Amino acid sequence: MNIGLDIMGGDFAPEATVLGAIEAQKHFSDKHTITLVGDSDAAKTILSREGVDHSLFNFVHTTQVIEMGDHATKSMRKKPDSSITIGFKLLGEGKLDAFSSAGNSGAMLIGSMFSIGPIGGVIRPCITSVLPKESGGVGVILDVGINADCKPDVLYQFAILGSLYAEFVFNIKSPKVGLLNIGEEKEKGNLLAQATHQLMEGSEDFNFVGNVEGREIFEDKADVVVCDGFTGNVILKEAEAFYTLIAKRGLLDDYFKRFNYENYGGTPVLGVNGNVLIGHGISNAKAIKNMLNLGLDLAEADLPNKIKKAFK
Repeated sequence: MNIGLDIMGGDFAPEATVLGAIEAQKHFSDKHTITLVGDSDAAKTILSREGVDHSLFNFVHTTQVIEMGDHATKSMRKKPDSSITIGFKLLGEGKLDAFSSAGNSGAMLIGSMFSIGPIGGVIRPCITSVLPKESGGVGVILDVGINADCKPDVLYQFAILGSLYAEFVFNIKSPKVGLLNIGEEKEKGNLLAQATHQLMEGSEDFNFVGNVEGREIFEDKADVVVCDGFTGNVILKEAEAFYTLIAKRGLLDDYFKRFNYENYGGTPVLGVNGNVLIGHGISNAKAIKNMLNLGLDLAEADLPNKIKKAFK
């Protein structure tokens, strides 16, 4: 497997990205390669400083960078030799098995939608986040930001995407799918929730267990929690803020340490023709390492092809 990394993406690039790649490479087997996309001279300088053999990595040199403040759509067109643009080109050509970046998230989404494109039948790709379970396991929630407004058929597809992701990447057999709502009864919620429940109820495409309330998302009632991107993003940011507050007060225990975004690195874009991961802009070396590890897991799971089969 060849896992690509935009080494120019993120607030602390290329220092944090290259250091993260060094840490990830230590855990990769000889069958797996990390390709550093960006300023190769800068990458090699850091590798030399750290005493790391350059031959452990592939390099694709680029001369442009899509900055965090750049307009996503315009920058992809105006900066054809940027690390993000070239990364998607390599992914589309099959030269990379996954491509990740902690850079401009809008550009990463534009590249996902227009450079490699959605899988046939997928109405809207989405992004997901991990839900640490108190029991020790993990769940996923989706969407967490791309699709602020959704229709019932879109949420139904999120359930399929999330179920496949949970099964083949997190090895959860027959994952339980729940619809986020304000009550357990199927009549609860707004018009979107009610209509979506009607679609999901009795589905043979996934294991639907009914509505899930906000207080239940860290429990074992559901492995996959489905919601629109507006709601999911609020929940994600709330969890991040709660972790920060607890950490500041020195109250972290083994469970709450699992809420640290660094442990997960990035989020995959589900429903597109390739493995794409978007990292947090403030990603440090640990987060980059874990994003690369997740990219390898996605590539080994061959998730896009499994999604294609499900949507035929």
